[in-house]
Amino acid sequence: MAENIKSGNLSIDSENIFPIIKQWLYSDHDIFYRELISNGCDAITKLKKLEGIGEAQLPDDNEWKMSVFVNQENKTITFTDNGIGMTAEEVEKYINQIAFSGARDFLTQYKDKSGGDQIIGHFGLGFYSAFMVADKVTIDSLSYKEGSKPVYWESEGGMTYSMSEGDKPDRGTTIVLYLNEDSYEFANEYRAKEVIEKYCSFMPVPIYFRNENAKPEEEKEEEEPKNPEPINEVTPLLTKHPNECTEEEYKKFYREVFNDYKEPLFWIHLNMDYPFNLKGILYFPKINTEYDSIEGKIKLYSNQVFIADNIKEVIPEFLMLLKGVIDCPDLPLNVSRSALQNDGFVKKISDYISKKVADKLTGMYKTEKENYEKFWEDISPFIKFGCLKDDKFREKMKDFVIFRNLEGKYVTLPEYIKASKGETAEAVAEDGQAVETEVVSEEKAEGEKEEKKDIVYYVTDEKQQSQYVNMFKENGKDAVILTHNIDQPFISQLEYDNKEVKFMRIDAEVAGDFKEEVTEEELKKENEKLTEFFRKNLGKEKLNVQVEKIKSEKIAAMITLSEETRRMQDMMKMYSMNGMDLGNDMFADGETLVLNANHPLVQYLFEHPRTKNSGIICEQLYDLAALSHRPLDPEAMTKFVERSNEIMLLLTK
Repeated sequence: MAENIKSGNLSIDSENIFPIIKQWLYSDHDIFYRELISNGCDAITKLKKLEGIGEAQLPDDNEWKMSVFVNQENKTITFTDNGIGMTAEEVEKYINQIAFSGARDFLTQYKDKSGGDQIIGHFGLGFYSAFMVADKVTIDSLSYKEGSKPVYWESEGGMTYSMSEGDKPDRGTTIVLYLNEDSYEFANEYRAKEVIEKYCSFMPVPIYFRNENAKPEEEKEEEEPKNPEPINEVTPLLTKHPNECTEEEYKKFYREVFNDYKEPLFWIHLNMDYPFNLKGILYFPKINTEYDSIEGKIKLYSNQVFIADNIKEVIPEFLMLLKGVIDCPDLPLNVSRSALQNDGFVKKISDYISKKVADKLTGMYKTEKENYEKFWEDISPFIKFGCLKDDKFREKMKDFVIFRNLEGKYVTLPEYIKASKGETAEAVAEDGQAVETEVVSEEKAEGEKEEKKDIVYYVTDEKQQSQYVNMFKENGKDAVILTHNIDQPFISQLEYDNKEVKFMRIDAEVAGDFKEEVTEEELKKENEKLTEFFRKNLGKEKLNVQVEKIKSEKIAAMITLSEETRRMQDMMKMYSMNGMDLGNDMFADGETLVLNANHPLVQYLFEHPRTKNSGIICEQLYDLAALSHRPLDPEAMTKFVERSNEIMLLLTK
């Protein structure tokens, strides 16, 4: 080391800069890996630019690389790049005077000459993240400039430094961190690789990693193995043009980035240069669970440097259910790259991403309808959530939301409504404008105060509601299948947008198509008698009982619950009860037991209310009707099983 040593205090605008760096600027201490590797890649990118414009001459065999060595025994981490390097004057300016930013000065000087490569670092404080984990930091640097002398810099604690002429033989910069006691973990090979993979997987310069403790002491000075593999992907798939990528490459990228070996359904490759630079790939994963348990992950990068997962300002909330990577160099990040500074610009990025997703989905519906329908059960939660959260997205997707009906076919809302009125699919298709706008009925009965609503029947559980499903099929009526939790708020939104459409679960009422036309007088006597009988035998004094002549003689009884009451019940269970057991009787006042006057059992009870087994039949009819409507509570189920056994014993006598 040369004798000419300079020392002094670091020129820092704030005397409390290091507590700020540690406690506020960088909340995650492992971030120093990202900052120091980014700085090294930056130095290489700068020299590449200078070579490109003829201001730097490099040997023909020059190979760009960033190296990271860990030594757990010595508690050190070494970062080495073969980039632009620094002179003593530059160390004085960019290291000793923290207020300056080398990257910013460089961009200002060469903004009209530089090519497409980006400078990663925008801030001068990145280097000082090293002092979050190190008691001592040294720098050895040699500038690319001809005739430059190497410089050695050292600081303990980050407040004072010494600088002298160094002995580094080759161009570039080497930084060594002597870790403090709380940070020894970062010299561990596996921990170091984990952090580098997290932040630097897509850095634009090859990063080579070595554990210096992996070899015997005497072999440490030997040459590195030939042709080592970098631990990062310099040109990840998202940086390429979609035309250059194959289906297998997209799937491989998905497996490697997200460790998910279930193949994605499809993906959207974002590639935009104007009015802002954005590249990325969004994957629609295959899901087998309900909406609540879907977990997505969007990794956000800036110039191939990892910033964060799922930054809600950039990624539309509904797309956080997807998996993907997005790189946007134009993001207005703060000094630590952990927060955004310009809401207006960021909103434009978010809107663009949402628009591209909508364009992809609508295009698929128009040109690959078979695939669209095949994927629908998996992608519908994303689409419906998007329609709830994003007005523009909902407007784009409103004509491309489809519903599976009782026949297993997919229909749009206008197609279902027109079919329910007896119009053919051909007529629906020909009536192009009407499909988009005539979702509601304009018919009004004379003197009616309210317009007639178009009813859309739906099923939430095909097994539980099978009795009603069969009744619908037998009567030539249709319903749509809505099984996800997202469907309840979604249909409320549809009703809000289409004032004359009403969604109704198939067990909400006994539709007129299922009943014989009889006068109220014909059923009045039976209604009064059976209401009293069932209330007494069931011990439910407030039970609503309704006697109807239902066309199907297979149905003895069913339970209906008004749509409004059931939605209120669902909402209270979902949002505010905090595990409270509501019980099946909480909304019992809204339930109606519908008895079919055409069924032999109901006729028997009407004619023989005081026979020995009438009470058992009454209870069994009620429970059978309840089972087709909702699960029985444990006590009721126990009684039902015991009673069923008792009834079977009666058959043996």
